[in-house]
Amino acid sequence: MPEQEFTATVVGAGPAGLMAAEVLATAGVDVTVYDQMPSAGRKLLLAGRGGLNITHSEPLEAFLERYGSARARLADVVADFGPSDLRDWCVGLDEPTFVGSSGRVFPESFRSTPLLRAWLRRLDSQGVKLRVRHRWRGFATGENGGPDGTRSLFTDADGSTVEVRADVTIMALGGASWPRTGSDGGWVAELVRCGVDVAPLRPANCGVRVGWTEEFAERFAGVPLKNVAVGVGTPTVRGDAMVTKSGLEGGPVYAGSSDVRASLDLGDSCTLSVDLSPDLSIDRLAERLRQCRRPKDSISTWLRKGRLAPVAVALMRECTGNQIPDDPERVARLAKLVPVAVVDLMPIDRAISTAGGVTFDEIDSSFMLRRVPAVFVAGEMLDWEAPTGGYLLQASFSTAVAAARGAIAMLFD
Repeated sequence: MPEQEFTATVVGAGPAGLMAAEVLATAGVDVTVYDQMPSAGRKLLLAGRGGLNITHSEPLEAFLERYGSARARLADVVADFGPSDLRDWCVGLDEPTFVGSSGRVFPESFRSTPLLRAWLRRLDSQGVKLRVRHRWRGFATGENGGPDGTRSLFTDADGSTVEVRADVTIMALGGASWPRTGSDGGWVAELVRCGVDVAPLRPANCGVRVGWTEEFAERFAGVPLKNVAVGVGTPTVRGDAMVTKSGLEGGPVYAGSSDVRASLDLGDSCTLSVDLSPDLSIDRLAERLRQCRRPKDSISTWLRKGRLAPVAVALMRECTGNQIPDDPERVARLAKLVPVAVVDLMPIDRAISTAGGVTFDEIDSSFMLRRVPAVFVAGEMLDWEAPTGGYLLQASFSTAVAAARGAIAMLFD
């Protein structure tokens, strides 16, 4: 007598959904992946636009600290399928990885396209079926009047409602950043209707809005602040920031966005501190400014001679109401701590990732929803956040593996 063949519906063809599909298919489950977009992996392709930073090489304990308040909930799953496992997985797709100078890990091709193509070929060889242009609409109503996690409802390309039955469902629909890739947060209302607690989706790893004067915005939008340090209170994260017409963008700004959000949520004003010369102490910068000053120099000329770029000088003027002191030590102190008043975070559709999602209290140790049996949740749908640097993709992959293994255990145990 043949063994029973189990079926799985995976909702979402991003990194988490495709990884869950692979783990399920490897275990012999008949898997179909549904996505509302015309093709799979669009968010992975967008993430690799400037080089696919797939994970990070730092020690695991330091790695886990990047998940902040969600560290305890993610520690085991990241340990079970961690950076070394993900790198081995890439090798299996003939995409070996390398460690960059910052410790970030990239495929040797540096791009996401070859990896995604190889991955989709492997999934196809495993019998995984892909159904695109299918938007998830919720679950059918069960005999007890509640949601039936084995019956998913979709709207297809023709606008018709399609009911799909499967033994288990993996949900990997992402957050609400990059909506053009399909991650638009449309699933939230349906899960809330099922009684699932979903923390509001908020922008993370995003820029900040600043009330620039029109003159500053017009002149310096698109000009980078090179090699600065940025932080809330104390400038700690170094890199390049970019002035935009409405605020500041860039890696060191994104790293502080969770602190900015926390401050604004408390109703407090928020000031982003910018160190324009992180390689110099106040004393050394003051000495440089003292030595290069000439009696007839304007303040702008003097500061440019002190190796402060025009955009840096303009930022100092902008953030002090054009009240730059003429004393070298006071100028040095200002340059080391320029106070940029933040109005708000950039909108969620301009964020790299999102905070919020299905709270961890709503899932059991196997990542199954307590309120909707046979439904497992993975990736950015869950309530965690992390900085850029490979931590976002790693946790998406790790939670997908955990959710798929949880589903397998339910099916086969």
